[in-house]
Amino acid sequence: MTDQEKPNEDMESTMSSMEFAMLGGGHLAYIRQLDAQEAGRLFPALQGLPKGIDLYALVAADGTPLTLTDSFDAALADAIEHDLQPVSVH
Repeated sequence: MTDQEKPNEDMESTMSSMEFAMLGGGHLAYIRQLDAQEAGRLFPALQGLPKGIDLYALVAADGTPLTLTDSFDAALADAIEHDLQPVSVH
């Protein structure tokens, strides 16, 4: 192993919360399946969502909720329309 291939022991190996939140900022968005209760927490302005439905949220890399829809395909289209790289969260 050459000196260039050796890990730099002086280099910080962890990311701060702020650095992690900014990872992918402006370029990545997550598509997350939610039930009505989770959607209500993520989008507090929504009220009266029927129980038992699945919804899909498009969420920015920093956790900011962007859109809420009733289908994965619509959430995917929202990401593409806003020039974001969609990533699914399971």
